[in-house]
Amino acid sequence: MFNPVWLESIVDIAVAAGDAIMTVYATDDFTIDVKSDDSPVTAADLASHNVIVAALAKLTPNIPILSEESTTIAWDERKQWQSYWLIDPLDGTKEFIKRNGEFTVNIAFIHQGQAIAGVVYAPVLDKCYFGSHDGGAWLKQAGTQRPLVKIDLDKQAVPRVVGSRSHISPGLQTYLQALGEHEMKSVGSSLKFCLLAEGEADIYPRLGLTSEWDTAAAQAVLESAGGKVLQYGSETALDYNQKSDILNPYFIAYAPHWV
Repeated sequence: MFNPVWLESIVDIAVAAGDAIMTVYATDDFTIDVKSDDSPVTAADLASHNVIVAALAKLTPNIPILSEESTTIAWDERKQWQSYWLIDPLDGTKEFIKRNGEFTVNIAFIHQGQAIAGVVYAPVLDKCYFGSHDGGAWLKQAGTQRPLVKIDLDKQAVPRVVGSRSHISPGLQTYLQALGEHEMKSVGSSLKFCLLAEGEADIYPRLGLTSEWDTAAAQAVLESAGGKVLQYGSETALDYNQKSDILNPYFIAYAPHWV
């Protein structure tokens, strides 16, 4: 089970990983490779991965770690895990390559299939979102820290929808047509969940493919703030490590004031 005293350490680890990313980001040029799934990977992804894995192994040596940049871990092994760390060392690699600042470090703690604690750090924006189901959610920025609490807002007549900057799916277009009038904001990486947690948006429909490490940390933050992330067409929360592949089903995330 998650120990609340770990949360501050996880924030520090995410910031250290962000520093490693920014070292690469500051260079004039960096190598971009393509993985077997056609997604890009850079030296920053790998540098962040190395920082996080080394620090987590020191903090909790008996808890397994699954990272986007890990070697493949067999399902026969993973399905035995009750608790583990799930990380995306650099979520939004395409945004990193575009140098628009909308990328994050994601570190989540999974227990019995649920993302119960997480940290999302956006180094360019100097914003760190973190929280746990037992302890609430917080935003640290520019040396100040404030709780992310449910904002007393009526549901907007025109929903504020956030979507991916780099992945516009046909399913999303169909959903938006059915939704009717709305305001749309495109944002990279797991920052979409974080805008919901802040009360800056209402709904995040993801009707396209994502992997479990893309969503876990931000889902933990949003749920800790009072929001929900539900599998599309059901009242079941998005869950983790329940099947052999690491692809998420379609889902819709809701801001705390929209629940």
